[in-house]
Amino acid sequence: MHNSLKENIIERYCDAIWIERGLSKNTIASYSSDLYQLESWLKDKHQQFDSCDTSDINLYLARKIDMGCNSSSINRCLSSIKGFYNWLARNSYIKNNPCELIESPKIGRKLPVNLSESDVDSILDAPDCKTDSGIRDKTILELLYATGLRISELINLDLNQINIDNGIIKVMGKGGKERIVPIGETASSWLTTYINSARKELVSHANNSLLFLTPKGNKITRQACWTMIKKYSKKVLTNKDVSPHSLRHAFATHLLNNGADLRSVQMLLGHSSLSTTQIYTHVAKERLIQFHTKHHPRG
Repeated sequence: MHNSLKENIIERYCDAIWIERGLSKNTIASYSSDLYQLESWLKDKHQQFDSCDTSDINLYLARKIDMGCNSSSINRCLSSIKGFYNWLARNSYIKNNPCELIESPKIGRKLPVNLSESDVDSILDAPDCKTDSGIRDKTILELLYATGLRISELINLDLNQINIDNGIIKVMGKGGKERIVPIGETASSWLTTYINSARKELVSHANNSLLFLTPKGNKITRQACWTMIKKYSKKVLTNKDVSPHSLRHAFATHLLNNGADLRSVQMLLGHSSLSTTQIYTHVAKERLIQFHTKHHPRG
């Protein structure tokens, strides 16, 4: 490895893949964290990225397993490391790639929490709409379920991305990819109520064009949305661990259950690959089997 690059090679790599692949800031941060942890471990062994071999990488992964990391975490870490070393080799920073012969483990994909339509109705009806915060929360919940947005997409929505008259929103998804998503009548109605009433009270504390705000007029955070959804779901559902992503899962599954085709759901979710969307077909099939078992006389 060139001496001039030893101090900032991780930053250079992250900048390069951010430009080449259009990854989100959260994904880049995860890659960076994985690589800095590996770098720290190598330093303890008096090694650097260009001096370790395949056995060192395997030892590092084994250590993470011993620390209790699950298979999903290990797989992501290995993916970060392999991507980094492939980039180093491709740009002639190293002669030998220690990850070349390491295969990524195949892990089962975890199925999402199964929310029925009545479960979702209960969650959506939980906020107290007599308060400004309650109206905001109700609107967030309705919009998440109506559109299948990622929570990161929702908290970054700007007023100019909303077209209530046409019933659509313009969403900036992963990698800066833009898509148009229909809102639906119910979510449109709550957006109108929120923008014309509760939001005016929230925005009075700050000049902010973001759609969803805190009581102080600031941008609402991912953590605040997570906490809010947990609070309402625990209030009405005692046996299910619901997250913001659960409503995205419910959006896709309920569309498929009611006859939507997989390609349309893929476009609405903003998935670059149809294979990513196919997980929802497993959930839909599972529910159909349960329905058949419960209601068919020979089920």
